[in-house]
Amino acid sequence: MIGYFASEYPSISHTFIRREIAALRARGLEIATYSIRRPPREAPLGERDRREEERTHYLQPPTLAGTLGAHRRELLRSPARYLEALGIALRNRPPGARAALWALFYFAEGALLADALRAGGIRHLHVHFAHAAGDVARIACVLSGIPWSLMLHGTADYEYPAVLTLADKLRAASFTVCGSYFVRAQALRTIPAELWERVDVVRCGVDTARPPAAANGSPLRLVCVARLSSEKGLPGLLLALARLPDSAPTLRVTLVGDGPLRAALEAEAHAAGQGDSLEFLGARSEDEVMRVLASADLFALPSLMEGLPVVLLEAMSFGLPVVAPQVAGVPELVTHERDGLLFHPSDWDGLAAQLQRLVGDRELRARLGAAARSRVAREFAIERVIEPLWKRFTAHGD
Repeated sequence: MIGYFASEYPSISHTFIRREIAALRARGLEIATYSIRRPPREAPLGERDRREEERTHYLQPPTLAGTLGAHRRELLRSPARYLEALGIALRNRPPGARAALWALFYFAEGALLADALRAGGIRHLHVHFAHAAGDVARIACVLSGIPWSLMLHGTADYEYPAVLTLADKLRAASFTVCGSYFVRAQALRTIPAELWERVDVVRCGVDTARPPAAANGSPLRLVCVARLSSEKGLPGLLLALARLPDSAPTLRVTLVGDGPLRAALEAEAHAAGQGDSLEFLGARSEDEVMRVLASADLFALPSLMEGLPVVLLEAMSFGLPVVAPQVAGVPELVTHERDGLLFHPSDWDGLAAQLQRLVGDRELRARLGAAARSRVAREFAIERVIEPLWKRFTAHGD
């Protein structure tokens, strides 16, 4: 039995984890899911995510009796392992009293997870993201003696504070996989070269069986799906749209997602006179996002930093022509002029220029969209990308 663990599962931002699990289960693997916390009640989860929520074991909210009981059992089972795990929790953390307190919380949850893994008959634990989930898993696997592996995705895994303990996790994990070569490069710079071969690239995958998007014609519909937060660069998209010439074809823009910048972005759009042509849909379920993409004409992502954005894969799988920043792992997915258009990150004039090319050239949209759909089907189909994980999980009968 394989265990999958994340800080929050399921999540509308991380549906790729559920797809990965489903594809591995379809290959015959038994997988149990574990998570630190439940998704918020108000999260717009789809039916498949709700089913996953029902079968997932959650560490929070813990009970005092349950936590004390788990720690008592771990201490009696192996005092040496218990003290080793406590030492790891206290040493491998950022400086400061608050971080020390969080380390104790992770230690407490680590015992709960170790207890649950034993009860579930787990022989190997696979962890998505290196921060909180990685910290708790590291402790749980020291306590239980269960081997574990790690999947890294983006900036939260290799920037402060996660980067302070990343090397320790990479050494402790039986193997690590990264969603892009860029992320792998960030991981490799934290460990000596003799450990590099333990870190590999495994892509996130998407369903490639869906029909292509149905183009609307006029007005053209531009879609962006992103969390409305600073790293996604949404103010830059508004600037680029404002710089399109008055002679450009009519464009209807839909932003899907929510976040701390929503109110400011809505105010900025109205101040710029974009209120009538730009709609904010807020956070939506996976199925709703797919319906939005299926009725779009083109897709734009203005991000300032990325790993390898799964939403870009989704858009390309529908045959949408995409415009994206030449940052981090994005060029591993989009080849400029072949299956999409790239611009320098934060170059809003460059983004406007690429958008203008697409909205004014129907043949270019069709050519890039067809090439994008073909590339995703060839390289990122979920059934294909899980193969390295399936081989690893089954190599030793796990």
